[in-house]
Amino acid sequence: MKQPPIDRIVITVCRNDGLWAAEEAGLFFGASPDKDIAKASAMRRARKRIEEGHACQIRISGENGFAI
Repeated sequence: MKQPPIDRIVITVCRNDGLWAAEEAGLFFGASPDKDIAKASAMRRARKRIEEGHACQIRISGENGFAI
């Protein structure tokens, strides 16, 4: 039996205007020259979304296999 697709929120950490930033649904937040700070901001947002009952995925530009 075919499973229904999982609707999940995707947060992407990528370069934006010369800084690293997290992006969710077209909205950039957590901008910093330090990639790790942007990743931490993305993780905080993901935890908040998970607590709200949403499935969430974080994608990091230039990295493979990042998980919380």
